[in-house]
Amino acid sequence: MRRSNLPAELNRFVGRDAERAELDGLLAEFRLVTVVGVGGVGKSRLAVNVARASQKRYCDGVRLADLARLRDPGLVEHALVEALGLTDQTSRPPREVLVDHLADRTLLLVLDGFEHLVDACADLVRRLLCGAPGLTVLAAGRRPLRLDGEAVLPLPPLSDEDAVRLFTDRAVAARPGFRAEEEGEPVRELCRRLDGIPLALELAAGRLPALTVEQVLSRLDDRFRLLTHGTRGAPARHRTLRTAIGWSHELCTPQERLLWARLSVFAGPFDLDAAEYVCGGPQLPADRVLDVLGGLIAQSVVLREADAAGSRYRMLDTVAAYGAEWLAALGDAERVRRRHRDWYMGLATWCELEWFSPRQAEVAACADGALPNLRAALELCLETPDEAHLAQHMAGTLWFYWVGCGRLAEGRHWLDRALAPGSGPGHEEARLKALWVLGYVAILQGDATAAVRALHECGERAARGRNALALAYTTHRLGCLALLSDEVPRAEELLDGALASYRELGELNSQVLMAQVELAMAKVFRGDLESAVALCEDVREVCEERGERWTRAYALYVLAYAAWTRGDHGEARDLLAECVGIDHAFHDLVGLVLAIELLALVTASEGDPAEAAVLQGAAGSLWEAVGPPLFGSAYFGAPRALCERRAREVLGGERFGAYVAEGGRLSVDAAVARALAGRAGGASAAPADRPRDGSAPAPGTRKPAGSPTGKGGEAAG
Repeated sequence: MRRSNLPAELNRFVGRDAERAELDGLLAEFRLVTVVGVGGVGKSRLAVNVARASQKRYCDGVRLADLARLRDPGLVEHALVEALGLTDQTSRPPREVLVDHLADRTLLLVLDGFEHLVDACADLVRRLLCGAPGLTVLAAGRRPLRLDGEAVLPLPPLSDEDAVRLFTDRAVAARPGFRAEEEGEPVRELCRRLDGIPLALELAAGRLPALTVEQVLSRLDDRFRLLTHGTRGAPARHRTLRTAIGWSHELCTPQERLLWARLSVFAGPFDLDAAEYVCGGPQLPADRVLDVLGGLIAQSVVLREADAAGSRYRMLDTVAAYGAEWLAALGDAERVRRRHRDWYMGLATWCELEWFSPRQAEVAACADGALPNLRAALELCLETPDEAHLAQHMAGTLWFYWVGCGRLAEGRHWLDRALAPGSGPGHEEARLKALWVLGYVAILQGDATAAVRALHECGERAARGRNALALAYTTHRLGCLALLSDEVPRAEELLDGALASYRELGELNSQVLMAQVELAMAKVFRGDLESAVALCEDVREVCEERGERWTRAYALYVLAYAAWTRGDHGEARDLLAECVGIDHAFHDLVGLVLAIELLALVTASEGDPAEAAVLQGAAGSLWEAVGPPLFGSAYFGAPRALCERRAREVLGGERFGAYVAEGGRLSVDAAVARALAGRAGGASAAPADRPRDGSAPAPGTRKPAGSPTGKGGEAAG
């Protein structure tokens, strides 16, 4: 994991020398510091700038959580989990995950834009500071958190000198060749009129390609009286900022104003296709959106940026809030919000279909980039009880993201809400899908009770409605639950039945292939290694044809186990290296921890018990974020038990424990790098390290040293 997720500065930070020094001093003395001020005064920019400069103080890094576009207080904890780069797939509350992760770390957490969620944030920050003595929180918002021990830094507007410097810097970028000294008094007058508010100054500078400073001043003066009558009792500077944004709004063409208002429904970055669909309509045809968007970009109303999913656009929160007020005044907010929801419903559907394709990595990046907007769409679905079925459909459709990209906790949040009693009438097909997806998520979180409840309801409803596909998915997931519960014969029966139903229905996707891999695992546990290999080779072949990588990783895991039992440690290591790489790329901790545990056994069999112990320690740490270690399964725990016994015999208990502790301190990224580094040579495996028939030990069986099956002797190699 990177030490910081702070955004790169796209332009120079100007001025604020005294405030930077004061904030830096407060961070050295207090564990909670809050920068407060009006919108647009530069709170966020100052906090990020000082956080970046003070990174060396925090050995575990600096992380930023931007909460400005979040609306649901219940998502604050999920947002912090995301900001910290955690992938927790358990059913533990996110707050518990955060406290456990931060407990022994020295880290600076920057919270930005929290004021509309102040109660939820204050409660969470209090708990985190109490449970993590090495944590420092730097918050930036319009009001303090009001917690004991909080140091508050009110941020005033820029001084006259800094305001002129900032305006000049941005003016030169907007109009190369601009010289403030030639403009003289008009520049100083403009900065005074805008009260030294950075956002207002930047908006004004953005007009210089079309206007002179004198023209900017005259137009601003014309609009001042018109737009200063804001909310009664609002601070003067707040009204001035509103004036500056309103003045910029007035200078836009009618179509630019209309697009500005409609773009305000986006909760995060958006692409051109989304803008054309959501914002096209009366008075603004979709084919005109690109040209009009270019005008807003030129005026700094919309920012263009690049991410893993390509070119994206976004609006500053204050600018978007102004647009939202205009959209409401136009009486068009409900229509545009529904178009926004429909677009992201369609995007979720497209992603689900494309997940089973060579574009799987692109789909993961797309869903990551769209997450704030997907949340907004889900929230709108849940606002109207009569549309609960839309929330159920969307939350179910995103199964690939919740499960395949390490978002189990957030998926559980939305699925539980969509299926909650009183959520309104639903369409049966949407409810069935949400139920089996909830069962799937709960299984992987180790919450068998919730899984059984959801799958039982799904099975009963599917049987009554004769929905064969939903019944197949229910049977499949019950088979998965039986497998993880060491009920192997039942798992094999259920998975066989699910696969037969899939074939009859013509269903083929990542889920179907996963059922085949899970059946292969059941056969491994029963000692039928030949059948397991055949199943997984078939999965690998289909994955290669379709470009599917996520399920492929699980098939590689089973094939690596087979290679180890044959004594082919080189092939096992190669297969597991590919498996680890795929799982890590998709943030799939379940697959990753299983692969690292098996790789530890391969490493021990190659004659390097110390490195095997390190890998076991790393895997043990990962299990904390996955759920019950090895799902509480003796079958899944067999490689770990054998590896530990052999490494402990060679190293002794004390040295073994030290190496395990070393691995436990590794971050996820470091553990993956360690696993992929491999070994430079190594002794051959002792023959007794391999079972003859490929079977795993029976649950609860004590095995003589040197034989995982309790049979002793050499395996055929």
